[in-house]
Amino acid sequence: MDTVQHMARGAGHWLKRLWPLLLLLGVAGLIVAMGWHRYLTLEHLANNRESLRDLIEGHYLLALAAFVAIYAVTVALSLPGGAVLTIAGGFLFGWLTGGIASVIAATVGATVVYLVAKTTLRDFLVARAGPRLKRFADGFREDAFSYLLFLRLVPVFPFWLVNLAPGLLGVAFGTYVLTTALGIIPGTFAFALAGNGLDSVVEAQQAAHQSCLAKAGEGGQELCPYGLDPSALLTPELIAGLVALGLAALIPVAVKWFRRRPA
Repeated sequence: MDTVQHMARGAGHWLKRLWPLLLLLGVAGLIVAMGWHRYLTLEHLANNRESLRDLIEGHYLLALAAFVAIYAVTVALSLPGGAVLTIAGGFLFGWLTGGIASVIAATVGATVVYLVAKTTLRDFLVARAGPRLKRFADGFREDAFSYLLFLRLVPVFPFWLVNLAPGLLGVAFGTYVLTTALGIIPGTFAFALAGNGLDSVVEAQQAAHQSCLAKAGEGGQELCPYGLDPSALLTPELIAGLVALGLAALIPVAVKWFRRRPA
């Protein structure tokens, strides 16, 4: 009987600790199961751009608040679609307002992931981590600002992973929020600027699609797919610029390393 009560108390303790994580996973699973995440595409944005603009014109502040909320929830649930939403922000609200709203929303959503990881998973990880992982975490925290700024500027790892890892490694809250907000500014505004000129891209794509259908005849839908890929906006010049900014963020770490070297 005592063993059963002890197990029940243990299960209740872990459920109390893990409920934020379980809630995020449950909501994300529901959205994927219902297929709602499929609406986060450039095609859907392009096909409904007139109705969305009419809605914004009539209820600007409410629409902007809804955009920020949807973006923050998308990031918090680690759903795909962040790039599409950033482009949509520039497309619907202009590059400046859309860019600022995207930075705020992405930072809020990423902070939710950080807090959930820190409060629900970090103790479990620390209790089972070996000395090598502990030394890595200590070294990461020592130069957390530079490392996180580099990871935000350079899209080497998935956004959700960079949101999760600092919470597990015990990075300070202020450092995490500041590096997230600063690090995503260049890429966010690059996509918002692209979204600001999306009308011409959509019209060109639609004209090319219709021309292809006219030439292909029957079966043209399979031969002439219509698609807008946000990854195409990651030009070599943009990637090179982000890498340069990321390397600049690591300069303090390099200077500290050289100073520690024995003469």
